[in-house]
Amino acid sequence: MTDPALALDDVRFRWPGRSSFALSVPEFRMAQSESVLLLGESGSGKSTLLSLICGIVAADSGRVSVGGTDIATLRAGARDRFRAERIGVIFQQFNLLPYASVSDNILLPLRFAPERRKRAAPDEAAGLCSALGLPDGITGTTAGRLSVGQQQRVAVARALIGQPPLIVADEPTSALDAATQDSFLGLLFDRIAATGSSLLMVSHDERLGARFDRVVRLADIARTERRTA
Repeated sequence: MTDPALALDDVRFRWPGRSSFALSVPEFRMAQSESVLLLGESGSGKSTLLSLICGIVAADSGRVSVGGTDIATLRAGARDRFRAERIGVIFQQFNLLPYASVSDNILLPLRFAPERRKRAAPDEAAGLCSALGLPDGITGTTAGRLSVGQQQRVAVARALIGQPPLIVADEPTSALDAATQDSFLGLLFDRIAATGSSLLMVSHDERLGARFDRVVRLADIARTERRTA
């Protein structure tokens, strides 16, 4: 039986401090190669959930399983290595290195992921740029000279390089108009289909749902609590 791409069971986490935010997820599943849009308003706990799924923070209790590995049991360094190998992250603010080339930005995750590096073809960075509609020869351009739309596509290429099984996207279309959103999502889904990766995208925009296999509301799978001093 194939392990789910992502599974959370009885997960509980509270940020430290007298005034803190807590999140609990009784159960959530994603199948292999499935695309899921997770909807939630600002402040609803989306960022906390993504931090748990990516292993940036460890759950206080429960199981966070990515491809059959419970990352909640791993130490911080092991979680970082696992994330580099198995999860491609598309950040809301892209998080590119502005003075590094497009190629260096795309290849950056492979420096920390030897197994993912083995899966990457020698010319994969250039191939991803072409598939994502970036101009020929752009790989040598510094990231800081790119338009916002180009930076976004480079961020997607960085997440896809080496074919990680799970792609996590944090509000990647929030700064785009409707036409640009549609074009961007078309390119992203074409690449996801080519690699067979699973996609979890977090957003507050319900209009994006038609493209996904499933739409889930954070309020339906999670409970939150705010403690004030």
